[in-house]
This record gives sequence, C-alpha cells and structure tokens, in this order.
Amino acid sequence: MPPTVLLVTGSGDTFNVDRVAAALAHRGARAVRLDTDRFPAELSLRLELGAGGPRRRFGGALAELDEDAVVGVWRRRFWPADLPADLDWRDGCVRESAVFLSGFLHGFNRAKLVNDPAAERRAEDKLLQLRLAVQAGLRVPRTLVTNEPDAVRAFVAAEGGRAVTKMLTALTQSMAGDTPFVHTSRVGPEDLAELDGLRYCPMVFQEEIPRARELRVAWVEGRCFAGALRTGGTGLSDWRVGTGLAWEPAAVPESIAARLDAVMAGLSLSFGAVDLIETEAGELVFLEVNPAGEWGMLERDLGLPISEALADALLGGLS
Repeated sequence: MPPTVLLVTGSGDTFNVDRVAAALAHRGARAVRLDTDRFPAELSLRLELGAGGPRRRFGGALAELDEDAVVGVWRRRFWPADLPADLDWRDGCVRESAVFLSGFLHGFNRAKLVNDPAAERRAEDKLLQLRLAVQAGLRVPRTLVTNEPDAVRAFVAAEGGRAVTKMLTALTQSMAGDTPFVHTSRVGPEDLAELDGLRYCPMVFQEEIPRARELRVAWVEGRCFAGALRTGGTGLSDWRVGTGLAWEPAAVPESIAARLDAVMAGLSLSFGAVDLIETEAGELVFLEVNPAGEWGMLERDLGLPISEALADALLGGLS
C-alpha cells in the first residue's frame, strides 16, 4: 500500500490542496482530503482509546482509509462544521466537533504533522514572534501594545505622527474579503481623538516604515520561497486591500534566511508564511508569521515550487 498523506482543509479549498496532492502523487504517495466542514454532518469518525493505544476509524467516503498507512498530516486549515442554522445548541455542536477533530488528528500514528497543532497555537502569539525575531537579529518595527490612550498618543507623537495599528489576532481565516477582517491601518488625528474604547480592547501600534516592496515568504523547513509587491508610493498600509498589484520574484539573503530559520525553530513550525517589508535602502524588516498563511498566489504567479516542498516535508524523507 502506498504511503498516505491526509490533507486537512475545507470543502471550498482547491488550488493549494490540489497542487500538494499532485506533488505527492508524483512521489508515489496517496493524498486523501479530510474536509473539516463536512464533519460531523457528512463524515463519521471514531476514536477508540484503551490499553492498546488509540485506534481511529473513518466512515463515509473515507471508510477505506487505513490509519497505519498515514505517514503525514497537512493541517492546512480547520473550517468549522457546516450545520443547519436552526439546529438546537448549534454553537456547542460546532465547538465539540472542532475539539474532537483536533484530538483525533494529534499524534496520528506518529505521522509527520505540518504543523504540529500545539506548536501552531503557540506560534499564533504575535508578541512571541517579535521577541524571537529580535533575538535572532532581525529588525522589527518599534512596537507598543496597550490599552492606555495617553501612551498611544505619546508613541505616535514620538514617531512624528507616522504609525500604524493592528490586532493581535485575526477575525477570519479568509483573504477573500467575504468575512470580517481588521486590516493594518494608519493612525490619523481622528483616531487619536477617539481612543476611549481602547480600554476595553488593547491593540498593537507600530512605527510606519516607508517601504519599497512587501514580501510574502513561504518558509518550508528551511527553504524560502519569496514574492514581492511594489507598494512604495501607493499609500497602502496593508497590501491585502490593494488593487492592481502584481507579484514579482524576490530573494531572501542567506543572512536573513538563517535568522528566519532561528525564528521558526523557536516556534517549532515546519511551515509558515512570513511577512517582511523591504525599505528603499534594501533592508528587510520582519512583521509577522502566519502558521497557516496563504502561498497559492506565489506558486500560481511566479511558479515557485512550494507544493513540492510541502510534499517533501509531509513524506519526511520517504520520497
């Protein structure tokens, strides 16, 4: 039986998953999708625990899947259960389903996890990311995180009025603009005059660094695949809200790549999407890591073999 890799995603996720599945097939492996939004309404799973250790059973379309053949699990993204809106205790059912799925997949027959769920949860800590980046010798923006309005006003004044703000957590998993999303935005005089609500919710404030380009780096176990957008002069503080921008090839110097390796080792990640700013002088500034960040546009537009790298990581040297 060929080695099997479980691709954990949602039913609407196609391009990235299809590319990784094809790369696995080229290596003689079998790729099997597990769409988390189909569980539990359309997909049945069973976990048995006892003296002999855990045993997992699949139902429905995955009934023939053999747990012992699974050598890798790509936790691409968890989507919530798709359940009827009028279902009694719907929120509780969605929550219980997500908790069960996470436990079901963890420690899966010692399969290679990309990423390990515990490491990914820890890596979501943006402040930890910044601390590790500083320790690794990367430049990061001067940063303030607070719920004190006066501290924000003093920080922005010290930056000459040029600062941006963002949240510590994402409100959505989508980049399609069809769900609530708080983008990085410039702090203006009107914002400084209306900071009373800050006492209920701390936010991140950073120096606004003039940029020539912004890089998205897909990091896969020490391999960097980078694309850049020329955002200099556009007035954008977040490239995700821009239009008419085209991805172009970018290179990550060995010295920066080594520092990124140190950050990712500190986060215990196998994969992460790293955002960097490139200044007019060519200096690269670290912003953050998204442990499940998007990379499909880099492979589609630039031909970067990110899916191939992920397939190698998931097979753990078996290919």
